[in-house]
Amino acid sequence: MTDTHDISPLPAYACSLGITVADEAGEMPILTVAFGPNIEGRPGYFHGGATAGLLENAGYAALRTVLVQEGRDIVMKPINITVQYLSAGKPKQTYAEGRITRLGRRNANVTVEAWQDDRSRPIASAVMNILVG
Repeated sequence: MTDTHDISPLPAYACSLGITVADEAGEMPILTVAFGPNIEGRPGYFHGGATAGLLENAGYAALRTVLVQEGRDIVMKPINITVQYLSAGKPKQTYAEGRITRLGRRNANVTVEAWQDDRSRPIASAVMNILVG
């Protein structure tokens, strides 16, 4: 089986949160993080920053995947990110996947969703604008 995603190694911040690649079989990689003390905010819930970190890393993983497939340089510089918290993250495994909504010569727009038990019920989403090299 050939690897269609070139997202490893994950950045140090992702590793410090415990983020790993859950699935690389689909069009875009799915990242995951288990609940634990390193990402707990108020007792029994995900910290908002950990949720945003998972979303951001999933967005960059999706963009990196497409840039590699197109043979482009992997130079990414954030322009902005907007996170929407839809419901509290419970103490369970959480997943996130990015989708490229537009990829131009100089910038990219990426949407990302995070979910726990049911993919159709996201707990957070993000829109990222990224300058590409």
